[in-house]
Amino acid sequence: MASFIAVIGGGPAGLLAAQRLAEAGHQVTVYDAQPTVGRKFLVAGHGGFNLTNAEPLPGFGLRYAARSPAFSRYLAHFSPADLRQWLQQLGIETFVGTSGRVFPTDAHKPAQVLRAWLNRLQSLGVQLQTRTRWLGFAPNNGLQLRDEATGQESIIHPTATVLALGGASWAKTGSDGQWTTALTQVGVQCVPFAPSNCGAEVAWSAFFREKVGRTPLKNIALTCQGHTVRGELLLTDYGLEGTPVYALTPQLRTALQLELPAPLYLNLKPDLSADQLLQKLRTPRNGKSLAVYLEKTLRLGPPVPTLLRELAPTEAGNSPETLAALLQQLPIPVTGLRPLDEAISTAGGVAWEEADEQLMLKRRPGVFVAGEMLDWEAPTGGYLLQGCLSTGAWVARGVQQWLAAEK
Repeated sequence: MASFIAVIGGGPAGLLAAQRLAEAGHQVTVYDAQPTVGRKFLVAGHGGFNLTNAEPLPGFGLRYAARSPAFSRYLAHFSPADLRQWLQQLGIETFVGTSGRVFPTDAHKPAQVLRAWLNRLQSLGVQLQTRTRWLGFAPNNGLQLRDEATGQESIIHPTATVLALGGASWAKTGSDGQWTTALTQVGVQCVPFAPSNCGAEVAWSAFFREKVGRTPLKNIALTCQGHTVRGELLLTDYGLEGTPVYALTPQLRTALQLELPAPLYLNLKPDLSADQLLQKLRTPRNGKSLAVYLEKTLRLGPPVPTLLRELAPTEAGNSPETLAALLQQLPIPVTGLRPLDEAISTAGGVAWEEADEQLMLKRRPGVFVAGEMLDWEAPTGGYLLQGCLSTGAWVARGVQQWLAAEK
């Protein structure tokens, strides 16, 4: 006999859980407070629709840091290869970019991918009930809901529930973290949200902000607390943006708790060893300005001279040894991270110890949690979406196992 499963949240984790459960023959309804589902999925796709990553397992699992053991299980259940095959079944072809990131072909935009997915859900009989907000739990394993259009409240009694309510960044998409109130009211511990994959703030001088503006620095490496990430950096009026900054936000958060400002070290020539760089800088300057000398000797043009003037002592360019050290370990004093709502993702959420191995809440049997509302984080590059989808697939499996055990 088919069971009625309520999925609260129409993001990637919730929609995949709904699909898997419907394919298993269950009656599934997805409830979402927004007028349409998949809103953050669509917004994220505007900056380059990165679906997953071609990095092989088990290295892929290590991207989830402290949660690597758990995510290794989820990835084994729904891997990057499984994700690409699933997309192919929806009619979405993908390719691997030079960085290992996986994208849909040019013929498929985010809205088209979502439309194909929703068509599949419709064919399975999945019901979508939008403009419906989950308010919390009701007696007898009920869920209290509110119609956002009319304000009318109701209570439903599903056989099992999947909560996939997202984190707390990009509130305009519905990812606002309001659900923590309902969970803490029944004793579920939630770790406070913190920005992840976000920009870092630096107190640039007015001169620097005016002269540099938004300028990229290519082929650099950033280091914080012993972790180094290579890539491209963007200097902004408030500080730094870019994949290496995003990847180091966990380390920056920790460093900022220890001291202010937190040191972030920039290597402008990561392809050279210290000895190779020093040898090049021993080339006589012959009266050239530092800016001309760096351009001719190392192909380091603007804004590097201005950056050195901003962050290094005036006499830094006087000796090859001092200059070489600065070019490969230029300290950037980070004063903070960008606000939570600007972050691509969030750390924090449902504490890990509140859920069992199947991601069912220990305090609420039959209620499962998936996606970004759990306390985990991962870098950009396909790891975030893959993590959400893998937990969605894992939870669908857990629901079915729990239902079978309850019979």
